Amino acid sequence: MTTADKGAAARAETPAATEETPQAAPRRGPAPAAGPARFMGGQPAEKSMDFKGSGKRLLAQMRPERGIISVALVLGVLSVALTVIGPKVLGHATDLIMSGIVGRKLPEGITKAQAAAQLRAHGQGGLADMLGAMPVVPGQGIDFDAVGVVLLWVTLIYAGSSLFGFVQARIATRVVQRAVYRMREQVEEKLARLPLSYFDKQQRGEVLSRATNDIDNIQQTLQQTLSQIVASLLTIVGVLAMMFWISWLLALVALITVPVSVVVATKVGKRAQPQFVQQWKTTGKLNAHIEEMYTGHSLVKVFGRQRESAELFREQNEALYAAGFKAQFISGIIQPAMMFIGNLNYVLVAVVGGLRVASGALSIGDVQAFIQYSRQFSQPLTQVASMANLVQSGVASAERVFELLDADEQEPDPEHAERPEEVRGRVEFEDVSFSYTPDKPLIENLSLAVHPGQTVAIVGPTGAGKTTLVNLLMRFYEVGGGRITLDGTDIAAMSREELRANIGMVLQDTWLFGGTIAENIAYGAPSGTSLDKIVEAARATHVDRFVRTLPDGYDTVIDEEGGNVSVGEKQLITIARAFLAEPAILVLDEATSSVDTRTEVLIQQAMAQLRAGRTSFVIAHRLSTIRDADTILVMENGSIVEQGSHDALLAANGAYARLYAAQFAEAVAETG
Repeated sequence: MTTADKGAAARAETPAATEETPQAAPRRGPAPAAGPARFMGGQPAEKSMDFKGSGKRLLAQMRPERGIISVALVLGVLSVALTVIGPKVLGHATDLIMSGIVGRKLPEGITKAQAAAQLRAHGQGGLADMLGAMPVVPGQGIDFDAVGVVLLWVTLIYAGSSLFGFVQARIATRVVQRAVYRMREQVEEKLARLPLSYFDKQQRGEVLSRATNDIDNIQQTLQQTLSQIVASLLTIVGVLAMMFWISWLLALVALITVPVSVVVATKVGKRAQPQFVQQWKTTGKLNAHIEEMYTGHSLVKVFGRQRESAELFREQNEALYAAGFKAQFISGIIQPAMMFIGNLNYVLVAVVGGLRVASGALSIGDVQAFIQYSRQFSQPLTQVASMANLVQSGVASAERVFELLDADEQEPDPEHAERPEEVRGRVEFEDVSFSYTPDKPLIENLSLAVHPGQTVAIVGPTGAGKTTLVNLLMRFYEVGGGRITLDGTDIAAMSREELRANIGMVLQDTWLFGGTIAENIAYGAPSGTSLDKIVEAARATHVDRFVRTLPDGYDTVIDEEGGNVSVGEKQLITIARAFLAEPAILVLDEATSSVDTRTEVLIQQAMAQLRAGRTSFVIAHRLSTIRDADTILVMENGSIVEQGSHDALLAANGAYARLYAAQFAEAVAETG
């Protein structure tokens, strides 16, 4: 996010679920603060998983690295090729040793053919057949020099294989980290393009879960499986080629178990996948509950809901245990099943190979190499199958991230955005209509003109459309009909950044991030704002009076929840933030509702100074705080039913007078 973006975001803090958004998810506990709030809140959409489509899309994330991936594949091929050659070369050493042992027992000076003929003459035809497949020199023992050369080559082959494998693994790690880095960037950019309505319909923890935990799980999955799967597939191909080279008959015997392995892995994988999706869903529900109970722990204790909270935790924890057990158990069946099939393959190869050696069709070294190849052949199959649980979990997370990336975005800014020649603060609503849902219109044909420097107060019952009016002005939502202009320019033709850069907002729900008080005040101001200006804004909004009492003053670090300052002090800091930003238009949404009466008087004085020369929109429930407003708008059911000054509206004895009388009577009852 650019500095300008941060400034605009600070001047126009996105409101949380408002009173006019009935579809918004309930927000329990304290207001949002920076930091890891809900890690796994919410749950994914309940639909069958598109494993193939999501898997292809996940692999497509690595497309920009295809050049270095090609290098990694070449290194992988070299590593596997050397690994595959090793057993064959090592089998030659076995043949040399066996030939020396047998040759030493044969008479010296005769040929191998003569030795075989003598054996047959003595009724040892089987031994003669074996002798024909061995490089025996009658009368000669083991050639240790030749064996040493072969072992040296084996050492070099395996060392080279390890070196190529190490470099390939390092490249694969870089590819994965870069792909996940880009995915995080895509999510961050996507969140900036999503409309406010998306966040109204999603739990905060659900969005955070997709942006953090799911991406971390994707990274772990790719890191642990990508390189291994490629190496396993290359090993299968290479080993299979060597097996057919040594003996096509033994190769066919070894391949008998492959269809069985594929069927087992496929059947178990299909049963395990829904369990992994369920595991993620129950994990999200459990962590959302934990986060809510943590952020709202004071309310839980005040209302004595510890037992109910613990019981709900126990139920969800048991549900997670059941889902996790099923997912891991079912997927865990694959590896022992594959090992059993691999052992059957080993037995078949050993029996048939022994018969081939006895018939003289193969040497002992070739059978030894083939047995190693059969192990190498079954091992990657087992590895691929055992990684099924990781792959399934990673693709499940990928689908959740892709659902976020595919969400409908807000309308893009115009390619050639307009801007007023001079922002003076004249705002006009021209026949504006709006509804959160098509069948429930909220605002219809609303017209309003606000002159520069005027203070407009908006009052009315809950759900009347007060905050919605401000949301439309900020373009958090787009109007359904009509238009809104700023100094004669349609705000829909302006860029959102340009529009919000001229509007400052102070909400009822405060937002502070982990940092010093000075940094929090300067959040919406241009970078490099001096401490003197920060202190000046703090004095104007009466922040300076309590900051001076703190040991570290303006360098006092506020934690992520703002727990080391009071609710009223947090509100004062947000007001100072808006003061320092010096916007042309000011929006105050119940900005003084969290402060005490004495502080409210001081804030009202500061607000008067802040509003001087600025167009101000004040949303208020306490009508005593807006008596000095130039115009008071009374809204009911999305329409302006009355407008005028405080005295004029009281004299009219209409909706405003009824609201005022009701609050006055309530105040008398509270003090009586």
